[in-house]
Amino acid sequence: MSKIYIIHENKEWTDHLINRLEELELPYEEWFLDEGTVDLSSIPPEGLYFSRMSASSHTRDHRYAPELSTGVFAWLERHGRTVINGSGAIRLELSKVNQYMELDKFGIRTPKTIAAVGKEQILEAARKLESASFITKHNRAGKGLGVQLFHSIQALEEYLQGPLFEEPIDGITLIQEYIQSPDNSITRCEFIGGKFIYAVRVDTSEGFELCPADACRIDDLFCPVGEQPTIIDKFQVIEGFDDPIIKKYEELLRSNHILVAGIEFIRNEQGQIFTYDINTNTNYNSDAEAKVEKYGMLELAKYLGEELKTVNSIYK
Repeated sequence: MSKIYIIHENKEWTDHLINRLEELELPYEEWFLDEGTVDLSSIPPEGLYFSRMSASSHTRDHRYAPELSTGVFAWLERHGRTVINGSGAIRLELSKVNQYMELDKFGIRTPKTIAAVGKEQILEAARKLESASFITKHNRAGKGLGVQLFHSIQALEEYLQGPLFEEPIDGITLIQEYIQSPDNSITRCEFIGGKFIYAVRVDTSEGFELCPADACRIDDLFCPVGEQPTIIDKFQVIEGFDDPIIKKYEELLRSNHILVAGIEFIRNEQGQIFTYDINTNTNYNSDAEAKVEKYGMLELAKYLGEELKTVNSIYK
C-alpha cells in the first residue's frame, strides 16, 4: 500500500492536516524540505505527493526550500508520480508577477502594478503609476512582506533611503495602486480539488493603515496555530457565496494544475473586484469554520484519501 507524501517546510502549518489524516486513518509520510539532496538517477517511491511549500519559507530560515522543492517536483513528475500542487503551483507561489499575468490571461482584474528592481527604479515606477495613494510589496511574498502605504513620492523616497526598507528576497518590488475597501474587508475563496469550497470575509479594520488586502497580514491571520480560535468575527464564512468570479478562478487553477488554493480579492467603492493573491499553501480558520460546520483541513484530508485510492489502483 502506497502513502501520501506531504512536502513542506513548516511543521506548525502541517500538523493540522496530519491530525485529519490520522483521524481518517490514512497512511502518510512527511518530507521536510528545508535542505537535502535529490538523487536524479533514482526512482521515487510510489504514492501520492502533496506540496505545502510556501513562498515565505525564507522568513523561517529555509531560504532554498522552494528551489529544492522545484527540483523534487521535476523528478517526481518525470517519473509519472501524481503531485498535487507541484510545478504549476510553485511557479505562481513564488511570484506575484506570474500570478498577475495568469489572472490577466483569464480576464480577472488586478490592481495596476509595476515591478521594479533597484531603488531608483521603484521611485520611477511610482511616478509612472500616477496614483494618489499606492503601496509597495514583495514579489515573492507571503506574510505581508514589504507592504507599505504611501500618499506621496516624497514619502516613498524617505522610506527607500531609511532603515525600514525591506529588500525583497528576489530583488523585485511591486508598486501597486491602493484599493480602498468601503467596509474594511477582503474576501478569500477556498478551493479543494480545484473546486470552490467556501468564501471567507476577513475584517481588516484592525490591520495596519495600508492596503487592506495585504496589510492585515493575511497569511498570519489564516495561520491556525494549534487550531485555536483567533479574534472572534475576524473571519466569517459567507453562506451561499456565489459570484461569476468563481468560475474564472476555477479555470485558472485548472490551467495551472493547481488543486488546492486560497484566492483573495477586494472590492472598491464601486463594487468592482480586484484579485491580488493566489495562495497555494492555504490554511483555514477553525473558529469561523466551527460556526458553519465546514472544515477545510478535513475536506482536504478526505480529498487526498480519494486521490490515494486512484493512485493505488494504478499501481495494482
